[in-house]
Amino acid sequence: MISMNFVKDYIDLENENLEELADKVTKAGINVEHVIKTNIDNVVVGKVLSCIDHPDSDHLHVCQVDVGTDTRQIVCGAPNVREGIKVLVALPGAKLPKMEIKKGSIRGEESNGMICALCELGLEEENEENYNKGIHILDDDAPVGVDAFNYLGIGDTLYDLDIHKHKNNDCRYHIGFAYEIGTILGKKVKLPEANYSEVKENINDVFNLKVDTENCTYYKSKVVTDLEVGESPEFIKNRLAACGMRSINNIVDISNYVMLEYGQPLHFFDKDKLGNNILVRMANEGEKVITLDEQERDLTKDDIVITDGNKVVAIGGIMGALNTDVDNNTKTVLIESAIFNPANIRKTARRLNLRSEASLRYEKGLDFEYTDAALDRACYLLEKYAKGKVLSGKAEYDNVDKREKKIGFTTEKVNSLLGLELTSIDIETELNKLDFKYEKNDNKFIVTIPRRRLDIEENVNDIAEEIGRLYGYHNLKNTLPELPTKEGKYEHAILFRKNISKRMRSLGLNETRTYTLVDEKTSNMFYKDRETILVPNPMSKDRSVLRKTMIPSMIDAFKYNKSRGLKDINIYETSKVFYNDFEEENHLAVLLYGNYISSLWQGKVIKNDFYVLKGIITNLFDYLGLKNRYSFVESTEESLHPGISADIYLDRKKVGFFGRIHPIIEKSEVYVMELSINDLDVKTKDIKYKPASKLPNIKKDIAFVMPLSMKNEDVIKVIKHAGGRLLTDISVFDLYVGENIGEGNKSIAYSLTFEDLNRTLTDEEVMSVFNNIINEVETKLNIKLRSI
Repeated sequence: MISMNFVKDYIDLENENLEELADKVTKAGINVEHVIKTNIDNVVVGKVLSCIDHPDSDHLHVCQVDVGTDTRQIVCGAPNVREGIKVLVALPGAKLPKMEIKKGSIRGEESNGMICALCELGLEEENEENYNKGIHILDDDAPVGVDAFNYLGIGDTLYDLDIHKHKNNDCRYHIGFAYEIGTILGKKVKLPEANYSEVKENINDVFNLKVDTENCTYYKSKVVTDLEVGESPEFIKNRLAACGMRSINNIVDISNYVMLEYGQPLHFFDKDKLGNNILVRMANEGEKVITLDEQERDLTKDDIVITDGNKVVAIGGIMGALNTDVDNNTKTVLIESAIFNPANIRKTARRLNLRSEASLRYEKGLDFEYTDAALDRACYLLEKYAKGKVLSGKAEYDNVDKREKKIGFTTEKVNSLLGLELTSIDIETELNKLDFKYEKNDNKFIVTIPRRRLDIEENVNDIAEEIGRLYGYHNLKNTLPELPTKEGKYEHAILFRKNISKRMRSLGLNETRTYTLVDEKTSNMFYKDRETILVPNPMSKDRSVLRKTMIPSMIDAFKYNKSRGLKDINIYETSKVFYNDFEEENHLAVLLYGNYISSLWQGKVIKNDFYVLKGIITNLFDYLGLKNRYSFVESTEESLHPGISADIYLDRKKVGFFGRIHPIIEKSEVYVMELSINDLDVKTKDIKYKPASKLPNIKKDIAFVMPLSMKNEDVIKVIKHAGGRLLTDISVFDLYVGENIGEGNKSIAYSLTFEDLNRTLTDEEVMSVFNNIINEVETKLNIKLRSI
């Protein structure tokens, strides 16, 4: 929020319409979202001509009040109202923070307004103490009938700015915004007074400074003694209030006031509590400090701290400690004006939940010239308004790169970037408005960027943007781009993903789209070996990380549809997942619940289970030409039901997993699958056409009794090898566990299909192969043929 009364201290705006100026600022690229006027219409200075008791009340008074244009009768209940005083009068039509004043009657007596307390006008905090003070009494020389807010000096116009996080950092403080207005109006900025006198005693004779971290690049300090703590001048209190800050006392208020001026946060230490040393260092892991808000804070090695050589006296750039705070007994202060590493400030403020006006400014980066100017300005104000005496010299540490930023460019280059036809004179005009120093050789400009413009890099694009926004975006001409055209090609990865998606739809699944951002807890449900990526500034806690698995999102979609009465849910999604150092993969996820097929008119129902999902996976892999290259192994995923889950391997590499969600997570019988599409995109042989046999095939059923621990795939592998080329298909049609086959055993029955595309097989040929299969399985696996 920018106070235009504040800005007027640095630039002449006497004849400017502030609402029209807001439009000019917006057109120049700084969006003024709202223009807010703090004064309330129809509130004037009045004089109480007479005051008598209300005939029907023991605490109300009937007053005759001169409001300049006429005399009004007003009923007032304040205990301090009396004849002859000057007061604040809200006339009918005035819209106060909690009510609109209307003409009315109070206990039978006419009342044409309201005599106000400051809290009723929103000028003081509304509490019992302020309410009990009664109405606000003005000085005797207050002119009757004038606008009350103008008389009090608090009538202000505020600009609510929408500032891009990477641009226009100088618009975050009032002098910087004054420069922006000066650029638009072609006016010069006058910096505030900062001259002060110094006593002979030198700060370096009584104070020692040491910086022991590279995360503090600039630290300057001054000492001011013999201070008198009291109330701030009205103009300081009004400026702070307009910017949403509460007045505390003249010492503390001056530090906030200077921050709003220069954008440089300052910290005032009570030097008598501090002692004679400052050591700036990184905190020790687990170190503690009680901050000014009386909260104990646990520090880490990433936090910058200010110490007296032993104990912490401030968290650098965030908040001071309670042990060196300025109070009513403070006589001497040490002023800190410093530059800290923005990244450390941002991390500490977020971790401690202490984002303040100061920390926000540190996070954006600071100009060392204003660091010096703010220190001098604070000394001037303390000398003038707190009767302080400033010690000579400064305690300082300086490790700032002071190299000037210079940008070289031609008129043609700026025109090519902006699509304009500017002349060199046009560019000179805009650079003069910006107050950017430059040299010109022929048609080339060398521009020196002011240090206050931290948002401008040594890049011609940045300077072209500044010239363009001042010249006016409305002057840009509508043109169509001229680009050579060439034949486009569909990326293989995109085509491959779409092909998989098409196959899922052909298998009866419905595509869904879910959020990429999820909460941290559910994101760790699967792929626990992968590192989660946190979002720097999440909109909410449940959208705080980039997902590394899609299954939690699919479960949310399942719950949403189930709660709305859907009994059969068969969905899939193809999307990206993210993990570790922003690695990303395309994944396919499937979720099944209820029935896979439910045909009432045919009376056919297939319930979703482990084998239905396995069949979908098998169908997909075969469709992609990966037959005989994949396998399934008992899953290691903790979030899946043990014994009803499996990991998917392709060419002996794990590419995914599937199975039933563990009942602890979801009580409903829900089956899920997730695999990496990237890992499926491997080289395959061309799929050859194989015609259906015109000759009959022969089917044989066989069952083996084996230990419960034996894997079905091991049996099938031996059967395939023993069956040779005549065995064309194997399928499991029965699984049995019972007492009559022995404890710890199971029986699996297989259907075997034998055929030859060129001739009809004889029973003798098939039985020879069939008997070989039985012999190989029994011999190699040490299991027995189940007898009927």
